[in-house]
Amino acid sequence: MMTHTDAVLVVGEIVVDYTLAQHGAMCKLRLGGVVHAARGLWAAELEYSVAAFCPRYLVDEAKRYLTECGCKEFIWLGDVVGAPNVILIGDVTEVSHQGYEDLMRDTKVVKFHDPLPRLNGYQKILVFPGKFDINVLASAFSEEARFSFDIAYDLDDLSALEAFKERVQAVIISTSSSLFMKLGKDDIEGLLDAVRTVSPTVLLLKENRGGSRLFDLRDGVVEEIPATLGHTVNSVGVGDVYSAVMVGLSHKGWTQAAWRGCQAATAYSQSTFPDDIKRDMQRGFRLSLDVLQALGGTTLPWHDRQSYSIYLAGPDFSYVEKQELDRAADGLTYHNFRVRRPIIANGELKRPASESDLQRTYHMDCQLLKECDTVFAIPLDRDPGTLVEIGMAIEMGKPVITYDPRHENENTMVVVGSSVYSANLDACLNGTFNAIAGLRAKSR
Repeated sequence: MMTHTDAVLVVGEIVVDYTLAQHGAMCKLRLGGVVHAARGLWAAELEYSVAAFCPRYLVDEAKRYLTECGCKEFIWLGDVVGAPNVILIGDVTEVSHQGYEDLMRDTKVVKFHDPLPRLNGYQKILVFPGKFDINVLASAFSEEARFSFDIAYDLDDLSALEAFKERVQAVIISTSSSLFMKLGKDDIEGLLDAVRTVSPTVLLLKENRGGSRLFDLRDGVVEEIPATLGHTVNSVGVGDVYSAVMVGLSHKGWTQAAWRGCQAATAYSQSTFPDDIKRDMQRGFRLSLDVLQALGGTTLPWHDRQSYSIYLAGPDFSYVEKQELDRAADGLTYHNFRVRRPIIANGELKRPASESDLQRTYHMDCQLLKECDTVFAIPLDRDPGTLVEIGMAIEMGKPVITYDPRHENENTMVVVGSSVYSANLDACLNGTFNAIAGLRAKSR
């Protein structure tokens, strides 16, 4: 068999991504799963092939599309039966849980082809685990093959990688992964200890808007790679592109490869049109590594976020329609921020409230505000208490992020006094990351 020394073989499932229509945005249908990684490798002008599991009805379309995206070889590893492999996506910007729904996932079965196609011509393998037994794949590769694993949702235990021990180059995991929540949510050492059992060269921890950390497990060096925060058009598949480009460029050294992977992921998040993604990615790649690193960005590791408190200012009362406030609070919590809600910390006043209760609550809320590092304000219905808290925080010199989803507070003092003022929750989350990353940088 012909060998593909430099080509990446991407292994995993092909699915159909269907993004549900949102206010101001139409629904979108596109091939997903490992096809995201393929688009990224094509845009990065890296040689690759795909070995995939998918339902029979997708095979011809996937083969045609991937060929147009520069795929050197398409290998159909097995069929998916009992489910269409369609993913419904509720939130493409990932301000909180994205609301993925894998249709008919409980009846889904992956059936390997027998005999399994030989894959021994490839030496650089990137596997996205799915609803298939990855150990079955081990025998299909040559002894020279080296593996990287991007672990998202379908691997609950790293012992599943035992068959690849001593052949693993990179383990890649995201803070949105269920495995990360199990092993590393509270302490990075727990994750590192678990990853070391499969003896990889590096661990990449993708930390969403807070950037990423590359752990070199040979010498203990940790590289912080900042995120470049901008308008997120679609975050689906962005992490897959990061992984694919990093593995594709690993021959240039893991540090440079990770920085370029992050660059590629940023370009992928800002469009869903492949030609635009490729143009922007190639423009970015013209920057030298030194210049890219000097540009900086937002660095706020997952485990540092709990060190800073966010005062949630808003009419957080049981009798108020406050869906926007609840969604903002959920988003901040999803990203591991320490959110202090006065209504929870100090209780909700009875109506009508006595003078002594008013005094007591006022002083407790003021004290909580002083203790917090920043303020996330949602002044629904021009809530006077929230506007007062915004003013107090500005006077205290605290960063204030004002989320005004109903466009009710477009006032000079609020708009200019806030570090970020927007009706867009995505922009306000970016502002929160930037504000607290700034506080972290000052404290170091």
